[in-house]
Amino acid sequence: MFKKMQNIDTAFRYVRSFTLVVVTGSLPLCGFTLYKSYQWVAGAQSKVFILANGKVLEAYAADRKDNLPVEARDHVKTFHQYFFSLDPDEKVIQTNINKALYLADASAKRNYDNLKEKGFYAEIISGNISHQITIDSVRLDMNQYPYAFRCYATQSITRTTSQVFRSLLTEGYLRNVSRSDNNPHAFVIQRWTILENQDLKSQSR
Repeated sequence: MFKKMQNIDTAFRYVRSFTLVVVTGSLPLCGFTLYKSYQWVAGAQSKVFILANGKVLEAYAADRKDNLPVEARDHVKTFHQYFFSLDPDEKVIQTNINKALYLADASAKRNYDNLKEKGFYAEIISGNISHQITIDSVRLDMNQYPYAFRCYATQSITRTTSQVFRSLLTEGYLRNVSRSDNNPHAFVIQRWTILENQDLKSQSR
């Protein structure tokens, strides 16, 4: 009888030890499985499939901070293209200026008002003059907020008998705002100033 009790006790110890080993071994396995599952789900959620012209294209989501310099440079380029791309049509001018003013603060509005007061836009319309701009480069300082920038560009001014090329240098700061249809990059330009705008060369047409 006593021997049977010893056998039962020994068997119970074996079962308990085996159970502890199984449970101890299962915990890291469960943790690893959960970790890999989370990685897989996060990877799957970062993928976006786009249907374009009957073809399925795969895109990847990314944090905004990964693309911040790219978005900031494009915001500056877009503003300058709207503000300085002008044709001899009052509606075109007003449309472009309105788009530009969504991307900047009152400093851009002041520059627009000054140009309008000097008859700059009236001269474009009456003289059938077209203004186009090419952005050469945008330098950013992302180490301090608001982000300082300098924009280097070349203007092409086409008149009936001549074409003039002008250098353009501006600077300002970028502040974060809410993203919208009118401001897709979620920046606003503030303290915008024109540092240089002078003739480079002219040629007859």
